[in-house]
Amino acid sequence: MRHRIERAILRVMPTTDSPLILPGDDPASIAIAAAQLRAGGLVVFPTETVYGLGANALDARAVARVFAAKERPAFDPLIVHLADSSSVALYALSEDADDPRVARLAARFWPGPLTLVLRKRALIPGIVTAGLPTVGLRVPDHPVARALIRAAGIPVAAPSANRFGGLSPTRAAHVVAGLGARVDLLLDGGPCRVGVESTVVLLAAGRAVLLRPGGLAVEAIEAEIGPLEVPDDGAPGTAEMAPGRAGAHYAPRARLDLADPRDPAAAAAFAVRPGERVGLLAGSDAGRAAAQAVGGPYAAIEVLDAGGDPVGAAAHLFEALHALDAADLSRIVAEPVPDTGLGRAVMDRLRRAARGASATGGEPSGGASSGGPLSEAGPPDGAGASDGADAPHGADAPDVNR
Repeated sequence: MRHRIERAILRVMPTTDSPLILPGDDPASIAIAAAQLRAGGLVVFPTETVYGLGANALDARAVARVFAAKERPAFDPLIVHLADSSSVALYALSEDADDPRVARLAARFWPGPLTLVLRKRALIPGIVTAGLPTVGLRVPDHPVARALIRAAGIPVAAPSANRFGGLSPTRAAHVVAGLGARVDLLLDGGPCRVGVESTVVLLAAGRAVLLRPGGLAVEAIEAEIGPLEVPDDGAPGTAEMAPGRAGAHYAPRARLDLADPRDPAAAAAFAVRPGERVGLLAGSDAGRAAAQAVGGPYAAIEVLDAGGDPVGAAAHLFEALHALDAADLSRIVAEPVPDTGLGRAVMDRLRRAARGASATGGEPSGGASSGGPLSEAGPPDGAGASDGADAPHGADAPDVNR
């Protein structure tokens, strides 16, 4: 009765304040939502844990819209949701996808509240994994979620469908109250039956590490594949296992300095000394021109977004950092972007990268260190695995509370 009343209320809510709301048990609704995902839209859908805010996991710009809608001030790895276990090999390196432990756990516990963190293939954009070389994969145990993913024909990255700092939604009405028209479409699947995010286990490169306890008992997992490592957050070598474990998070090997080319006091940062290989990370074409006017020549240049759009900057950030990291640079000078909206998340990551460089004397210990917790639909942001349908990725599980 309560759910029928909620649906009636949702149907009369003004469209300017709420997304298009469709019944999740209607095949026509699934088809519409799937088309929206393929077109780069944001679709909220139910899982067994909480409602997730989904985007095409292969579309960096669509994933950037997820962070913008949530007003999240930092990037965390997101859990990628699959229709079934046969898709694992498409998105994880064969060395990990073919690990017999992966097949054993998938056969035993998928669909269900288990996220497996494996080394990713290059087609998964960096914004999905917060720059990490691993990706969290899960098959949700909800008929609407699986029907949507199957109909869309793409993997779906999804944190919980709430604004940053808010409670994770377990009913469609919660989503409307929290996000309103920030999303394009909402599939109403009724109340979620579970409120605990998934258990996250890293099985990359032969390891077996518990990154986060959750809805599947650790004892059940160990009964299938043997003991799991339980890393100490402060132990050497654990920071790069997943997002959020290290204060510096992702830092390129070369030192990264933040400097505004329009500020005369920062001009020295753009000067290139003899023998130096300096890379430029510009926020826009205008920023690149300003930097070239006061310094250079630069050995490599990456522009986050030609027009300075923060969504485009977020979508390109990790690929740009990786490209500069591969250019054998002495240092990188990065132009700040406006610290508002999604620019806050971009600046958070750049500041962390700069701290990582300074903390190691300009030689951080290897590319992808760590980001934020995997996000999965689940508890409130900041509680456990952060915000998302499920948060995995090792020490820093994906940003999904599901």
